[in-house]
Amino acid sequence: MRYLYRVYLRKTPPIVKAMASQMTWHGPAVVDDEPAVYLTFDDGPHPVITRQTMEILASFDVPATFFCVGANVDRYPEVMKELRDAGHEIGNHTQAHESGWSTSNFAYLRSFLTCQRSTNALRFRPPYGRITRSQAEALMDKTDIVMWDVLSADFDVKKTAEDCLDQLLINTRPGAIVVFHDSERAAPRLLPVLKPYLKWLHSEGYRCRLLPPPR
Repeated sequence: MRYLYRVYLRKTPPIVKAMASQMTWHGPAVVDDEPAVYLTFDDGPHPVITRQTMEILASFDVPATFFCVGANVDRYPEVMKELRDAGHEIGNHTQAHESGWSTSNFAYLRSFLTCQRSTNALRFRPPYGRITRSQAEALMDKTDIVMWDVLSADFDVKKTAEDCLDQLLINTRPGAIVVFHDSERAAPRLLPVLKPYLKWLHSEGYRCRLLPPPR
């Protein structure tokens, strides 16, 4: 069974979450009496864009989870070290950003394990959100599979930064896991959007948190 459709949705509908309830779709809505959101970044690390992202996050004292592609970690190990030193969490995003729908179970699990050797991550996000039931079942006892509530759509070259920000403001709710991408493709939308989005979260009383330890 394939959990997500090829046409992406900005906000994941409840029926999709119910179909894959063993995965993590959101975090606690309230932490220490404050509404919480959970920022995540996929596809890095990148020597320029990841560092620019880190600077913006640091200016708001915000931690995030970076789901890193193993090949990029191998290419830029110093950037991953900077992420860890800054208090961000590192997640596994496969070694070469493979889609589970078009990759054999053996190759997909091998890619996960190869990336895991570089990241030693507690969490995994399938690239594109595309993972089969058998792949998910094989990984369940090895990692926390993290999906999302809200997709920024920063990867979509047909969208403007303004459109991405508008949809983020419409769709963000307490407990939301929000997806950005620290990649060259997403940078023209990610970098203009991130600071105003963080300002809006602060004005609305949200606190950005790291996800709690996996169950």
